[in-house]
Formats: sequence, C-alpha cells, structure tokens
Amino acid sequence: MRLSRFTVRSLPAFALALLVMVPALPAPAYALELFGKCLFGACKSDGSADSDLIDPKEYEAELTILPTEDEVIASAVQGASELLRGSGTPVGGSAGLIARAKGDYRRIQAALYNEAHYGGGISIKVNGREAADIPAGIQVPDVSTVDVVVTPGDKFSFKDSIVMNPAPAPTDRKDVVDLPADRGFADGEPARAKVVRLAGELSREAWRQQGYPKARVSKQTVTAVHPEDYLRVYLWMAEGPYAVYGDVTVEGTERMDPEFVRYMAGLIKGREFDPDDLEKARKRLERLGVFSLQRIEEAPKVLSDGSLPITIRTSEKKTRRIGIGATLSTIDGAGVQAYWLHRNLFGKAERLRIDAQIAGFGNTVNYDEIDYLLGAEFTKPGIFNPDTDLKLGLTAKREVNDTYTETSVSGEATLTHYYSDELTFTGGLFAEFGEYTDTFGTRQLFTTGILTEATFDNRDNKLEPTNGFYADLKARPFYEWEFESAGLHLELEGRTYLALGSKNTVLAGRIKLGSLAGIAVTEAPPDLLFFTGGGGSVRGYGYKNIGVNEPDGSISGGRSLLEGSLELRQRITESFGAVAFVDVGTVGAESTIDFSEDIKVGIGAGLRYYTGLGAIRLDVAVPLDPDEDDPDFGIYVGIGQAF
Repeated sequence: MRLSRFTVRSLPAFALALLVMVPALPAPAYALELFGKCLFGACKSDGSADSDLIDPKEYEAELTILPTEDEVIASAVQGASELLRGSGTPVGGSAGLIARAKGDYRRIQAALYNEAHYGGGISIKVNGREAADIPAGIQVPDVSTVDVVVTPGDKFSFKDSIVMNPAPAPTDRKDVVDLPADRGFADGEPARAKVVRLAGELSREAWRQQGYPKARVSKQTVTAVHPEDYLRVYLWMAEGPYAVYGDVTVEGTERMDPEFVRYMAGLIKGREFDPDDLEKARKRLERLGVFSLQRIEEAPKVLSDGSLPITIRTSEKKTRRIGIGATLSTIDGAGVQAYWLHRNLFGKAERLRIDAQIAGFGNTVNYDEIDYLLGAEFTKPGIFNPDTDLKLGLTAKREVNDTYTETSVSGEATLTHYYSDELTFTGGLFAEFGEYTDTFGTRQLFTTGILTEATFDNRDNKLEPTNGFYADLKARPFYEWEFESAGLHLELEGRTYLALGSKNTVLAGRIKLGSLAGIAVTEAPPDLLFFTGGGGSVRGYGYKNIGVNEPDGSISGGRSLLEGSLELRQRITESFGAVAFVDVGTVGAESTIDFSEDIKVGIGAGLRYYTGLGAIRLDVAVPLDPDEDDPDFGIYVGIGQAF
C-alpha cells in the first residue's frame, strides 16, 4: 500500500512513528514497557520478587528420569509439572510451594498414563523431604531446592479392548467418523490414557452424526495387567433416543430480528439432528459480525415426540463503529483515513461502511497531486439462502502514482456464496468511468464487465498461518466503450505455509500470475494493467514502479505479471520474531509471461512484534537491480504478515 511505504529518505518520519508508539516514561526511567511487555528494568508486571506476592518463596526444581533419561517422558513431565514450569519464579508463601508440590503427584501421574506407563514411581522432595510427608503449616526457607525423580516403568499396550454397541456404519459420507482402532485404540498399540478418552469421544460422535444427540459412554472398565504390561478397556455406549430438531428459541437479541437469526442458523424443525449443522449455524452467526457472543445449546433431553429443542443465546455488539488513522512520510507526505460502520442497519445484520481518505499532502500544496478516496459499501447477508451475501459498492477516487494518475468513479454489485469453510465463490457486475493520464496521454474510458472469483483457504490461522494453502482466482471479462474493445483480465494467486519442526519456524511462499488478453494497452484503463513493486509485492523497489519500459524512458502497465515471494519466519519469543525474505517480480508487454524479461529481485529481513490483532512488521529490503527512480533500500511498516 502506497501510504505505508518508507524509504531511506523517510527515516525521520519512521523515527517519529516509533516515538509515538512508546508510552511516556516517568522520571527517573528505570524500565521500558512497550505494548504491555517489559523490555528491561523493573516493570510493575515483570514478576519480580517485590511484586504483589505475600511472603514470596523462591525455588529451583530439577527433573531426573530413571533408570535412563527418556526425552519423550521428560517432555511430558515438564509440560505437566507446575513445579518444573515455574522453577525460578517465586510462589506465595510456604503453603503455596507445598501445595504446588503435592498437586504435582497427580499431574505427573496423568502425564505418565498419557504416555502408556502405568507402573511408574514419582518422588518429589522439597529440601530433601518427600512432599507427600510434609505436614500442613510447615515453613520452608526463602530459597528452596526441589528434586523431581520419575521412574516411568514399562510401557503398556492395549489388549482385548472393545467398544460395546458402536454406531452402525454410516450411509452418508458426511457422517463418517474415524474408528477408534484407526486412532490407536487397538491391540498392540501403546495404551495411552488420552487414546481411551479419544475412543469414547469418537464413539459418541459416531452416534451423534446419525441423529442420536444424547449418546454417551454409559460404563467404562479399565484393567492394568502388570505382569504382562497390557491394558484391557471396555467402553459401553448408550445411544439414547433418535431426534429431529424441535423449536429453535433465540434469546438476547435487542435490535436484531430473532426470526432472521433463526433463518441464518438454518436449523429446520423436523430435520434429523446433525452436529455438523450446529457448527455451521455457529459460523454463520459469527460471520454476521453483529454478536459478541453466539452460543447454540441443545436441550437436556429429547422430548417424547422425538424432537430436540435448540436455544440460541446471543449478545449484540454496539451497532456503530468509527475508525481514524494517519500516516506520515517525507516522500509521500501526510495522510489521514477514517471510516464509519453500521453493522445492523435494519435489524437483519445489514452493514453499511463509509470510507474516506486523503493522502500525499504536506510535500505539496497542489491539490492535483493529492490522493482522495470516498467509498461506501452495503452488505445484505442471507439474500437467497443463509450462505449467500449481496454486496453493493460505490467508490470515487483520485490516485497519483509515479506511473499514472487516475480520477474515477466505480461501482459494483456482487453475490458471495460460502460453499464451505474453505471455499467461497463471488460473481457480479462492475462499471467504472475515469480519466487517466499516463505515458500514452490523457484518456477518458468507460468500462463495464463481469466479476467472478473463487477462493480456497484452509490455513490453520488467518493472521499467523503455520500450515495450509490459500488460492484465489479472479476472472473479469469486460468491455471498454470509448474504443469499443473487449478484454479478459485474469489473476491467480497462491500461498502456502509449512511449519519446520515446530510452529516457531515457518517457511511461507507466494506466487501471483496475471494476464490481460484481447485489448491493447493503449485502450485499457491503467488499473486493469499490471504493475508491481513496493511493500505488497517486490520489496525494495518503488511502489508500482516495475512495469514495461517504454522507448522514451517512461513506464507503462503491462499485459502479464509474475510475482513471487519466499519468507523464513522465526518466532524468537512469545512477542518477537524475525523474518528473512526474497521477492521477485516482472511485468510483460504481452499476455503471456516472457521469462526473458527483466526480472526484478529484492532481498531483506524484518522484525515482528506479535499482538492479538496480528504482527506489527518492520521490513528492510534492498533492490538487487534498481532503476534510477528506485531507492537504495526501503523500510516498510505495517500490521499483519506480508502475505
């Protein structure tokens, strides 16, 4: 985005932004706390011994696994033990330390059971004395030593373990649930306690998927046979009554229409109960953006007529929201942005958002060189069914780039269908009238066309993905009325994420392809041509400064695009991380990519500060083949990962 671009010539503005972000420090300044984190010194919340604890007691805990060190067991015990996790951090009083030690017997035993060890021994000594034998009221020194010694014993396996009265094989593939045997509940497999719990959950879910909402494990027997080191488990399932949906009651609505909430939930009275329906209903209500809370509750029992009443409990957010932002750069000048949002206009979650933006002032007093934007978007959920939204948008803007200037008015009407959690489809119409000035002169163009888009997204986290794939395909057939020319604009973008070893190290990749066919560049609006460069594409180069080099030295948009990025993301602490990256990009004059074209490469590194709203990023990039108008290096600041 142009307004978030910083280069070597805008360092004063960047330094000013950092000063604004750091809270004022009292004098004398013995500490620095940023975004609620103590960076150095004795912050109030740094957990030091002079904090709010009464009679703080310090201790150091050490773990020993006998007879030989087992990394798997050691990791499990470390994760379960409060003593080991809190070693080096003061606790409140002698009673607090002894209570933590005594509670660890149970926690460590559960960890051993989860690793299939049922004959182990646990010793926890505080200052050389077994914690279980320490009477109440005893006082310990201000600094104690704790020794945790674990003897896991032999590893047990399942034998003769059975689920009694399992659900029959489903006739609908959507009702398929993993069999317990496929998840480790089988003869010869390690007899982990968590697998026993999982077997009960899977067996219960298999019945629920076939219309039995009150299925449960009615009885469970577990026998550990120590001489042979095996575990015998019997799980008896009680399916309960078959059920269909009964009355759906909506509670907590104020401005929202309860009947519309029932409609969006899609739980039709008389239809077979299905837990997948409840999850889908929850996501639909969450997607509305109206509720701070939406909870779907099943009645405690199935009624005599075979129906199961459902209650939807909600709490509404405030209907209006206002946002204001500002940017500052010694190159692009200052900018301000604001929006106004109404998230429930007529009581059926209709959203109206109005955006305004002014940018580029401060370096110039000429209004012709200032960017303006005013836009409005109206969204109507559930237009034909609960999974389809209608969107109407209108935007007026003036954008001044190094490569072209645009003054335009555009509008669009689209339908978005949420086919599944991962797949959405969008289709509609658009129209745009604008005046454009670029290397080909000044032209007034009127363009109409069809918008189509398909998006697949199975990333594990939208803000901080560590695994998964994102793909987006856009196709826009259009007609330009001034030159009476038809064209097709295509874009395909893919992103993939792979955790290396742990989720603290992630390899992220992105590729984007674009093509414009059927129309000459002199007849197409510049915003339908391709440019690249800047913080959102090829870092280290000027914003939209990579295009087709014309004979007169100017840059025009192209009819094909190739962009690619590769990032190695390393999380260093809970709050901070680092990134190394390489970006590539090229723009071609023809509709297909010519790899003999000059491919621009930018390399760099960055820092990340992780917040609940996404990472605050600071990237520094160097162009390996800069043109005359490109900076020596670029600094980019933004919220959220680069892709």
